Amino acid sequence: AVVSTQSTGGADGADGADGAPGVDGIPGVDGAKGETGPKGEMGAPGADGADGAKGEKGAPGQRGLAGIKGQKGDKGLSGEKGDRGNDGECNIDDFYPCNCDTHILTRHSQSDQEPDCPAEYTSLWSGYSLVFFEGNGYGLSQDLGDAGSCLEDFQLMPFMQCSASDVCRHGVRTDKSFWLATDQDADFASKPMNNIDEILPHISRCRVCMGTKYVLARHSFKNMAPECPDDFSELWTGYSYVMVTSSSTSGGGQDLSSAGSCLENFFLPTFIECL
Repeated sequence: AVVSTQSTGGADGADGADGAPGVDGIPGVDGAKGETGPKGEMGAPGADGADGAKGEKGAPGQRGLAGIKGQKGDKGLSGEKGDRGNDGECNIDDFYPCNCDTHILTRHSQSDQEPDCPAEYTSLWSGYSLVFFEGNGYGLSQDLGDAGSCLEDFQLMPFMQCSASDVCRHGVRTDKSFWLATDQDADFASKPMNNIDEILPHISRCRVCMGTKYVLARHSFKNMAPECPDDFSELWTGYSYVMVTSSSTSGGGQDLSSAGSCLENFFLPTFIECL
């Protein structure tokens, strides 16, 4: 006989153990480009590169300013003795007496222009017409016919006072200098000038000359120029200038036989005072 038996379902069994890893799959498709990230920090300096090729020669630069005048050099060695000259000829008819004396003459223009030397005189230098010094109430005048009255540079106070203690001071106490004036109008209501460029047009220019002729000044004591003595020729005519005084008791005069006592122009004031 055939017998069938109907059974009921049993409970679920426990989970089985994990299986072995599967084989790697095929790579996927590249994803879309992401957004730009923030700027990173500056990296360390790189190594120096190789030297570049030599550049082309540049154009010449502008000419530089003139340098300061150097100091005077040492005296050079004496040169070799020259060859003997040819013998000269001496004939009695060729003899002329020679005036071997030399005389110095100073001429003042009483303007801001340098004067010329008289005929047959040679120029030695030009400068500014100094009349008088004063220091601590004591004065020293300059003969306007001599070279000492023509200083090559203009300085308000061209001297210093030095004591026995080896100390020198410039422009102290009542130091003053007096200079021959030009025909510039003087404004006595204005304050004193203190700028060299403003002062110079008021200072007379001068020139020191050398020649072989003796110079003599003659005064007429009249309003007409006198005649020259025999054997003398005229250099210029002018006005008799005697002396200069300062606001103190000091002053100085001109030798009336000197060319400095004969000024070619008459101006008031005759001189300008600097202190």
